[in-house]
Amino acid sequence: MNAKETVARNMRRLRVARGVSQEAFADLAGIDRTYVSRLERRLENPTVTVMEKVAAALGVEISDLFADPGPLDAKPPSLPAGRKKRSK
Repeated sequence: MNAKETVARNMRRLRVARGVSQEAFADLAGIDRTYVSRLERRLENPTVTVMEKVAAALGVEISDLFADPGPLDAKPPSLPAGRKKRSK
């Protein structure tokens, strides 16, 4: 697994484990939601500045984003689809 794949997998794994949507995570990290999606799908190479924002929003060290997943680590599950209804 290359570095971009490892970062994408860990980013998604940590985000889903916290039960945070891409939209909510993007707000926490101060980056665009579509950029979060592109990072998780390995379509973008994040800068060090973005990596700092991602790590801070996840409450981890940058090095945690580069940790190799174990051989038994499953692909992170998806969160429920759809946007939450806004209260009036």
